[in-house]
Amino acid sequence: MPKLNVNGRVREVDVEPEMPLLWALRDHLNLTGAKYGCGIGVCGACTVLVDGAAVRACAVTVAEATGKNILTIEGLSEKGLHRVQQAWIEHEVPQCGYCQTGMILAAVALLEKKLQPSDADIDAAMTNLCRCGTYARVRAAIHALAAQKA
Repeated sequence: MPKLNVNGRVREVDVEPEMPLLWALRDHLNLTGAKYGCGIGVCGACTVLVDGAAVRACAVTVAEATGKNILTIEGLSEKGLHRVQQAWIEHEVPQCGYCQTGMILAAVALLEKKLQPSDADIDAAMTNLCRCGTYARVRAAIHALAAQKA
């Protein structure tokens, strides 16, 4: 039975190793923050961090994630007050909110790698699709976070 290290806790999941990580998280571990969007790794609604890298959980198998540290939005902070989440609130980024958990985790991964990202860095890292078009607010929130670190 595969064991996944999710949000700092090792958990066994009774699934086939070929199952997409997204379904193991949502259906077997009841971690529903990562959303199903396109199912082909394009939209980013299912983004989680695996060993600190933003990955599309619909395109990663349980076998590929086994033995790695997986962080979902539920593990980012206990009360939803991670600094990226706070910036999202301050800049009123979420509209419908469906894509925002993936966006937030992609932003966390970006800011871990690059303290002062340029607009081009943000555009390259934030490939998540948002049907509400919150991209300008996402960029503003990330720049505000980068300014705090400067």
